[in-house]
Amino acid sequence: MTILRAIGVASLLAVSCFAEFKVQPAGAPPSEASSVAATLVKDGVKVLKDDGSTLLELWVVAAEPKGGAAEQNTTWSSVGHGSLLGVVKYPARASDRRGQTIKPGTYTLRYSYFPMNGDHQGVAPQRDFAILSPAATDTDPAAKPAFDTLVEMSRKASGTPHPLVLSIWKDDGGITQGIEAAGETDQVLHVKVGSTTLSIIVVGKYEG
Repeated sequence: MTILRAIGVASLLAVSCFAEFKVQPAGAPPSEASSVAATLVKDGVKVLKDDGSTLLELWVVAAEPKGGAAEQNTTWSSVGHGSLLGVVKYPARASDRRGQTIKPGTYTLRYSYFPMNGDHQGVAPQRDFAILSPAATDTDPAAKPAFDTLVEMSRKASGTPHPLVLSIWKDDGGITQGIEAAGETDQVLHVKVGSTTLSIIVVGKYEG
C-alpha cells in the first residue's frame, strides 16, 4: 500500500504492489445490462489476474447516488439504501469473502448496510456492502429495494440463504483509482463514482 502511494498511482492501468492483479479499460457496458446501461460510465474497468485471465469487469454508475441518511458505522451514508452502484461481469467462477460461489454472469451492484442485530458481528469494520443480483431480473435503475427485498433478489444469484456481497467503503484518502493488496488475502479495487472514491474488496476471504 505504501509503495503504491509513493509512486502516485493515478490511472486505471495501475498494478498492485505484488503484481498479482492489474486493471485495464473494459470498454462499453455489456448487452446483458442494457436496461441500466444509460446510468453507467461508458468505459468500465477490467481486473486481470496474474495469469492474464479476467477476474471481473466493472461499470459503476456515472453519477454518485444520493438520498441517504445518517447510519451508524457506515462510510457512505449519503447514498440511499438499495441504490444502484454499477454492474459487474464475471467471465468465470469466482467467490465472495464468505466463500460463496459467484457463477459466471452479469450482476447489478446495489448499496446496502447489514442490520445491527448481532448476526454480522466482526465481518468488517464498516457496515457498507454491495449486494449482487442477476442483471437479467434487476432492470430498474431507479429502484431502491429495502434490505429484505434486496437479499431475496440476491439469493437468485447465490442459490443459498445468504446474498452475494462485496465489502465496500467510501475512501477519503490514498489511491483514487487502481488496485492494491491489503493484508494477507485481500485485493482492493479503487474506482471513482462521480467525485467519490469507492473501494471494493474484489478478492479476499473473511476469517470469522
